[in-house]
Amino acid sequence: MCGIVGYSGKTKCGKPLEVCLQGLKRLEYRGYDSAGVALVAPGMERVAYAKKAGRLSNLVGYVQRHPLPDALCGIGHTRWATNGEPSDVNAHPHVSEDGRIAIIHNGIIENAGKLKFDLQSEGYSFVSDTDTEVAAKLLGKIADDIIKKTGKPDLFTACRRMAKMLEGTFTILAVDVREPGVVVGMRHDSPLVVGVGKDESFLGSDVAAFVQYTREAIELGQDQAVRIEGGDITITDFDGKPVEDKHFTVDWDASAAEKGGWPNFMDKEIHEDPSAVNETLMGRFDLDGRIKLDELHVDEDVLRQIDKIIVVACGTASYAGLVAKYAIEHWVRIPVEVELAHEFRYRDPILTPRTLVVAVSQSGETMDTLMAIRHAREQGSKVLAICNTQGSSIPRESDAVLYTHAGPEVAVASTKAFVAQITAAYLLGLYLAQVKGVMFHDEIQLQLSELRAMPKKIQWVLDNDDDLIHQTADRLVDKNGFHFLGRHVGYPVALEGALKLKEIAYTFSEGYAAGELKHGPIALIQEGTPVVVIVPSARNRNILHSKVISTIEEVKARGAYTIAIAEQGDPDAGRYADVTFTVPQCPTLMSPLVDVVPLQLFAMYMAEAKGNDVDKPRNLAKSVTVE
Repeated sequence: MCGIVGYSGKTKCGKPLEVCLQGLKRLEYRGYDSAGVALVAPGMERVAYAKKAGRLSNLVGYVQRHPLPDALCGIGHTRWATNGEPSDVNAHPHVSEDGRIAIIHNGIIENAGKLKFDLQSEGYSFVSDTDTEVAAKLLGKIADDIIKKTGKPDLFTACRRMAKMLEGTFTILAVDVREPGVVVGMRHDSPLVVGVGKDESFLGSDVAAFVQYTREAIELGQDQAVRIEGGDITITDFDGKPVEDKHFTVDWDASAAEKGGWPNFMDKEIHEDPSAVNETLMGRFDLDGRIKLDELHVDEDVLRQIDKIIVVACGTASYAGLVAKYAIEHWVRIPVEVELAHEFRYRDPILTPRTLVVAVSQSGETMDTLMAIRHAREQGSKVLAICNTQGSSIPRESDAVLYTHAGPEVAVASTKAFVAQITAAYLLGLYLAQVKGVMFHDEIQLQLSELRAMPKKIQWVLDNDDDLIHQTADRLVDKNGFHFLGRHVGYPVALEGALKLKEIAYTFSEGYAAGELKHGPIALIQEGTPVVVIVPSARNRNILHSKVISTIEEVKARGAYTIAIAEQGDPDAGRYADVTFTVPQCPTLMSPLVDVVPLQLFAMYMAEAKGNDVDKPRNLAKSVTVE
């Protein structure tokens, strides 16, 4: 959700403002409704800040008309409202009573009401409706108390003391004009990473905030605080005890987060589907072709004892988990359950040391999923994360991680992350089959060869189906009430296709297992109702193919306008469907990797035809960091 960026340098100049604004621009994908910056420099009596509701361009325009001074340090914020409506007043930063301290905040402070009451009783005043202003006033009070006792400012200590008084979730950055070279950050159940530069340091809610300046980063762990001053970085826990730094190098550069000539990020990222699959497969095999997953760090003897897998995820990631269920159960012959992370821990799930919980999250910061894995580990289960973001919370708190290496995904609606997550889950399934010895080596190699062939097949869809998909979207732009149907692995693809249309085209749509149609949904079918059907291969599962073709006939008989996703050479789809988006022939378990691509393009073209902001759909955020 909220985007956070911080900078500290050695020279008073315009770079702090530049870093903040550029960082916020790279974090726009997280979703926001207002933006602001705060700057500090020697000689200032009060923090210099600016904030505006609406898009980042509103803030940029305001700063151009009302220039801010050169500075040593800066903090910037894009807000996604959870406490107080979107407005200039509620936008961050918020300042202390005397204006000497400014803070920005991601998360929810659950005891803000009580803290505010106590501060008001001491004479503190408030102008916003936010929990963040409460923290700003509280920090100012603590900082003043430290100065009275010690005779000097100590923002780092003040922030740590405040952190232990707050309940809820938070990442907070703070600056104080009395320490004009210092930025302090702290995190509890909300993301923050540190960027390492020469004579300068950076903070961000993810590495996109500073990757154009440095690719060297440090993970900040749970309940830790960081102080940056120029190139000096100090990290402790909330009690002030030093902690070991965990450095990593970002494996993509700033250009990967640029549009590069594409009309929007979603279009670019759909066309990166092939490379996302390819990069996820790269470096995962030894010289004998056996799967080698270096990041796992779980002993093979432990994996051999696994007798159940539970996938926890939300939204698109949960549909990737549903696809994986079919493959892993088929290959490994152990049960796989797929749970919505926000329901998981509340239903008292059955977890044992022989249960492997697989957490799937593009950002690695999905709060529901993070809380689910904490519950699983408390119950003694091993947790493996499938994630796209280095240094994020979910991989750090898991026993093992399998990174997807899809590169940054900026558009809010996930596309390339979906195919990369399926690929990573398939690697995990085949690796478990290898470790458990339930498949022969040549059987695993056959599946891997099919998986390696998928990038070219995805590219074929992009090269050959685009015009027809675009034309169909334009033809159906005014339609509402889309139905997406699929069977077997086509079912989760149908769910994902419906979700994409909801997310960016704001079109009501539902995904169903095709067999459910006669159990209720067929009552909604009438003349002109759009129905999208994922048609399984007649070569691989002929009985399923014939049943799905019968479903097309049933809805056609009731006047539906049907779109089929069917492979080349399908003997029936073209005869019964009004439009057919063709995909290359591939095995059933691999088909979701190609079947989903036309649905991604279709949703994008529908959104464009409606004039919607494809990359930043209303009310949505890329990373949901609160429950």
